[in-house]
Amino acid sequence: MFSHLVESAMHSTPQGFVGVGLIFVYFVIMMCAIVYRIKKGDHMQH
Repeated sequence: MFSHLVESAMHSTPQGFVGVGLIFVYFVIMMCAIVYRIKKGDHMQH
């Protein structure tokens, strides 16, 4: 999946490349937030 995303970004317009980059950055931030919340234990307080 990641290699296909990078390959498609290399063949796209500059705007598309920036868009794919921002999506990737958002995905990384989201994964970091998920890991942080799991380690902190917030998911246990309902």
